Amino acid sequence: MINKHLDARGKGEIDYDYANDVLLFKVKDRDYLKSVDFDNIVIDVDTKGFITGMRIFDASKMFNLSKLSLKNIRGFEFNAKAEDKVISIQLRFVAELRNKKSVIQGQNIERASDAFINNSEVCCTVA
Repeated sequence: MINKHLDARGKGEIDYDYANDVLLFKVKDRDYLKSVDFDNIVIDVDTKGFITGMRIFDASKMFNLSKLSLKNIRGFEFNAKAEDKVISIQLRFVAELRNKKSVIQGQNIERASDAFINNSEVCCTVA
């Protein structure tokens, strides 16, 4: 049962480290508490217990996109939910290469976690 909700629409931030192929999606102006590591994905949790970001390592391989496309992300939607020790993330973003837009959607990530994260839901976007 979800008991906390954070509406962060319009408060998102994107960063892509081209050299290391690391893609970051996060909610602006949240106080970091800890990270939870899942293979090539790291989830960030704030002091209020919300999932407020994620770093994806080897992002070009994960999304089967060129690094140049990932460097040109124009917008994203990030929905994260923690419920009964399961973290679920839905990610949708628009990458652009040579004026051609690629909409990447349906990237659903679900992982069981032993880390203590309160049941919560976050909706975050940037346009």
